[in-house]
Amino acid sequence: MNTHLRQFRRFAQYNAWFNSRLYELISSLTEEERRREMGAFFRSIHGTLNHILLTDRMWLGRISKHPRGFQSLKTTPLVFEIESLAQVLYVRFPELATQRRETDTAIQSWVAELTPEILEGDLSYSRSTGQSMVAPFWHVVAHLFNHQTHHRGQVTTLLFQLGHDPGLTDFMATAFMAEGAA
Repeated sequence: MNTHLRQFRRFAQYNAWFNSRLYELISSLTEEERRREMGAFFRSIHGTLNHILLTDRMWLGRISKHPRGFQSLKTTPLVFEIESLAQVLYVRFPELATQRRETDTAIQSWVAELTPEILEGDLSYSRSTGQSMVAPFWHVVAHLFNHQTHHRGQVTTLLFQLGHDPGLTDFMATAFMAEGAA
């Protein structure tokens, strides 16, 4: 199997596993702790989690327009236009958590549909500003996972600041744990 395919499938597996653990911990916080303004770019834990889901669905919306027509994205809630990168999709945490799980499942199903030929091609899309873009498809997939990792790192920092230890987060140290999550 193509190296990128193996890597992206493992990233999708790890992503779902880690999000599940992270959301479980965050569900034990008070509503005030989840929404507390902590100086983060998206203000709070809830705001940052909303941003991650928003941008995942935005990228999946762009990807859904690929000529391949990914079956896994046909029933997935996607975002095609945004007001801002801080746009709130779900005010209530339980709904946000449910939608995160559903989106992680869709991501895993979508990654299973990828082929080396798709990854070697390009994706044409429009930015939220309307600017037309073309990027290597594998760059888009890598960006989707890198973006999640970046902002989940911010969430774990916010959790530490609140006195909550998210536990081991390193991909290499936890990859074997995620293996059983698929």
